[in-house]
Amino acid sequence: MITFEDFKKLELKIAKIIEVKEHPNADMLYILRVEIENESRQIISGIKKYYTPEELKDKQIVVLVNIEPATIRGEISEGMLLAAKDDENLAILIPEKSVKTGSVVS
Repeated sequence: MITFEDFKKLELKIAKIIEVKEHPNADMLYILRVEIENESRQIISGIKKYYTPEELKDKQIVVLVNIEPATIRGEISEGMLLAAKDDENLAILIPEKSVKTGSVVS
């Protein structure tokens, strides 16, 4: 269990995917360029099995923005997109309506 104070430390915001590239060193990863307010970030994500680049481009997603950057197969990841996964499918979390990028998820 985590406390409510721990939960409040998570910065979840809405981002827009502006570019999707194949990861040069991994078959199951995409390199996503996302826009959050006036900032652009790179996120590495293992969703290639479930989404085409065309399905992802211009989609709004929920991103954890205050996670420590990580190097994944030689590429820097500056956030983490949120998704739900069961035995067969994966679904990225998206807002029900279009909102401004950078909007806080609470």
